[in-house]
Amino acid sequence: MHDMKSAAGESPAGWDGEGTLRRISRRLMPLLCIMYLIAYIDRQNVSYAKLEMVDALGLSEAAYGLGASLFFLGYFLFEAPANMILAKVGARLWFARIMGTWGLITLALGFTQDATMFYVLRFLLGVSEAGFFPGVLYVLTLWYPQARRAQMVGWFMIASAVANAVGSLIGGALLELGGLAGLAGWQWVFLATGAPAVLLVPVVLMALPSTPGDARFLSAADKAWLASELAAEPKQALEGSPWRALVDPRVLLLAALYFGMPLGAYGLSYWLPTIVKGFGASNLQNGIINVIPWICVALALWAVPRHAARHGATRWHIVAPMLIAAAALLGSVVLPGAAVKFACLCLAAAAVFAGQPMFWSVPQRLLTGAHAAAGLAAINSIGNLGGFVAQNAVPAVRDATGSNLAPMALLSAALALSAAGFFLLLPRITDGRRSA
Repeated sequence: MHDMKSAAGESPAGWDGEGTLRRISRRLMPLLCIMYLIAYIDRQNVSYAKLEMVDALGLSEAAYGLGASLFFLGYFLFEAPANMILAKVGARLWFARIMGTWGLITLALGFTQDATMFYVLRFLLGVSEAGFFPGVLYVLTLWYPQARRAQMVGWFMIASAVANAVGSLIGGALLELGGLAGLAGWQWVFLATGAPAVLLVPVVLMALPSTPGDARFLSAADKAWLASELAAEPKQALEGSPWRALVDPRVLLLAALYFGMPLGAYGLSYWLPTIVKGFGASNLQNGIINVIPWICVALALWAVPRHAARHGATRWHIVAPMLIAAAALLGSVVLPGAAVKFACLCLAAAAVFAGQPMFWSVPQRLLTGAHAAAGLAAINSIGNLGGFVAQNAVPAVRDATGSNLAPMALLSAALALSAAGFFLLLPRITDGRRSA
């Protein structure tokens, strides 16, 4: 495959473009990362609430997995429309709306009375959060030249690793609050993780500019340089309605290839607390131990895009991490000893996330403008059905086999198959690209 890295244009009149990008990163990225951190904690809190909620509501593992996975169904159905609205109304208003609604729904989950209420709220949580992750990917195309986007996506996704680490610490600790104010531990998990999203809404409204043109922290020269850099990038060939991106063959193929990444990621993150509990850990110990895999993920998300930026990005920056993850997940099944199994899971967690920043640099280069908003949402929504499959298949395999580690073999096979697809098909997508 040809080098996936594209260079930004020359800065006009010798302007310090690096200084402009540093100013953007200082003001934009911390807020986006905090928002994603809160979103990811709200998305993963069910894995800790499950340790008590299953018995409290009288659910089987498979029934609880169905409820947890309905998030992805709502996410799938409303992802593209949400991103199209974002392209029209701007990031500030739309991200504030997203955070407010998902925070309120998470709070409502703390008062779940039965399985039906759990299913409805999980579906609505997916609807409310739809458009956030691909919305950020789209927003990054407005603020950064192509050569920097993979690195920025990596930085942004580090927030998901931090969120999982924080969620691991507070998830186990919150379960220990059972009885406080007459609430169960699983209720405190939802209440304590939903409140920050609601509280951050006014911060987003005050601090997040919708476009670079609205940014008070950029000078006129900064804005002119950025506009020049973005204008120098190849233009999209798609014409007409942005919805055409939803049926673009490249978009559909990338969505199919992406499917294995969230399947492996969500299957692993959803099941990790249960696996560690099977090692004999208490709730608090479980939370502390589960910080380790997400530290590994953060390091991988920093290192792989950095390596690609220095040495030239190729398909191996996507394929190799997926193969490593598949092998590590298989090792967690067949190798003896709790410590060795956990080490394999740490390696798998790092590897399954490591290739994602480089993957997202591909559609960000192929599509721009409103077509990028629609195409990125389509890829993310279709691919994230892997999360729906994972959170149903993993507990189903557990119920059928009685093993906490057997589901990892299923995830291993899915990642290996997806890696093979990337290896064979990614060159055809990128080398045969239209001028998009």
